[in-house]
Amino acid sequence: MGLFLRLAGRCLPRRTVRLRLTLLYGGLFLLCGAGVLTATYFLVRHAVQPAGNVRLFRYPLDSAAPAPAGSSLPMLGVEAEQVAAKAEEALAAQRQEVLHQLLVQSGIALAMMVALALALGWWVAGRVLRRLRTITAAARKISATNLHQRLAPSGPDDELKELGDTFDELLGRLEAAFQAQRQFVANASHELRTPLARQRTIGQVALDDPDATMASLRAAHERILVAGAQQERLIEAMLTLTRGHGGIDVRHPFDLGEMVTEVVDVHRPPDLTLRTTIEPCLVSGHRALAERLVVNLVDNAIRHNVPGGWVEVSCGSGVLTVTNSGPVVPATEVDRLFQPFQRLGRARTGQGLGLGLSIVQAIATAHDMPVTATPRQDGGLTMRVEFA
Repeated sequence: MGLFLRLAGRCLPRRTVRLRLTLLYGGLFLLCGAGVLTATYFLVRHAVQPAGNVRLFRYPLDSAAPAPAGSSLPMLGVEAEQVAAKAEEALAAQRQEVLHQLLVQSGIALAMMVALALALGWWVAGRVLRRLRTITAAARKISATNLHQRLAPSGPDDELKELGDTFDELLGRLEAAFQAQRQFVANASHELRTPLARQRTIGQVALDDPDATMASLRAAHERILVAGAQQERLIEAMLTLTRGHGGIDVRHPFDLGEMVTEVVDVHRPPDLTLRTTIEPCLVSGHRALAERLVVNLVDNAIRHNVPGGWVEVSCGSGVLTVTNSGPVVPATEVDRLFQPFQRLGRARTGQGLGLGLSIVQAIATAHDMPVTATPRQDGGLTMRVEFA
């Protein structure tokens, strides 16, 4: 049985969309044609069928009716009645033959028209799906190495063009994601290679020094530990960034005001003025990731500041705002701050890792909450995050 089904499946044509559309067109035409022919048959049958028991042939008149004056028709009696009955039977047989011929010829005509409808349906379906085949062929040629190509469908503004435009938008997002991934891998490799090279250089210099002392070896070891700590911070930041991009499955309620107060108390700067306006507000989400978001915002406001500057932190109604003084940030460079390993006016090997605001963006995206950065005219930024 299984072998028979496999052989039958190989012999039958593939159930393509074109074939299904053709069968659908043909089936609809068959149903409509059968309905029209059925209605026509019963209408014709009703038209040729005598009403009630009315006889069409009477010779010469009914027995109850008087003969017309001066009539010369002979009274044939039983023979006349037999002739009238034969005529009635012949007429009934003719009606049945007409109805039978109508039914047969209508069936033949319907079969011919269904065949024609299938052929026309196959042709029309091919015309309709031609653009879809073009989209499919173009999509097969696009891979990870040529995501810059687009389908750019032409023709009327219909569902197929909308499908092609949607696919082009998807390709644009994929291209941006691939480009961001390549850039992130390149930048991460560079950031990780720098402390590794520093560690190797410090260790090699200490080993090659013939007059090395306990103090110099200890200093070299401490410098190696500092480079290792930098690697740990970078790896932890990248893991947090990846976790933020992965999204969250479970949300738990927590007090945002309480968490912001704890973060501010730990990160209170000694040489900056810190002003806070914090109100209790209940939000939901991943508390550990949300805390990392607040820490990054506060730490970013403190780190990128000026001597004697200030930081303002406000929290209320599920909205967190962190504003700081600092160097002027061009409005055209704000979006670049949210990209990994991007800094303004600083070397890549500076104190920061260049992942702070990238992590903030990833965590905010995972929580489905908007985050905006607005540069201040006097310098610094205003960061605003709306918790759900």
